[in-house]
Amino acid sequence: MLIFGIIVIILVFLFVFLFLSYNSFVKLNNRVKEAFSTMDVYLKKRWDLIPNLVEVVKGYTKHEADALKEIVELRNSNYDKMSDQEKIKANQSLSNSITKIMGLVENYPDLKANENFLKLQQSLSGIEDEIAQSRKYYNAVVRNYNNKVEMFPSNFVAKLFGFKTKEMFEAKDIERENVKVKI
Repeated sequence: MLIFGIIVIILVFLFVFLFLSYNSFVKLNNRVKEAFSTMDVYLKKRWDLIPNLVEVVKGYTKHEADALKEIVELRNSNYDKMSDQEKIKANQSLSNSITKIMGLVENYPDLKANENFLKLQQSLSGIEDEIAQSRKYYNAVVRNYNNKVEMFPSNFVAKLFGFKTKEMFEAKDIERENVKVKI
């Protein structure tokens, strides 16, 4: 009878552990989704701002159309139909392209003084700040989730129910380079 009681206590303990761990994974997974959705709002704002920026720059840089063609082609893909991973990769490419456009602008003093361009540049700067903040939040939530997936003993529950690590939103090499300011 004592052995039966011990077995029941162990089974109850395992059930409670599985129940609490599973619910914890669901909660963390939903936080990751929420964090990505928040970041996605800002990424979409930037995505929608790009055509206006390109049009203003195009008017001043007609002979440098190849540099702008890349960003236009990227922007023409359907953002709403992309998966989360495709959105991350597309926005990393878009960040690289924006860096190229801002490099072109340095060669055109009239463009740098254009009121429309200045407004677009301010909007872009504000959106970039919002994206940076939402990336920090997203990465913190993903870190917590990934820790739970990988750490003992919750890693057994993760494997049992198919919870896998998520990809963080990392800066690419071009984003890590120092910004070159010419005065």
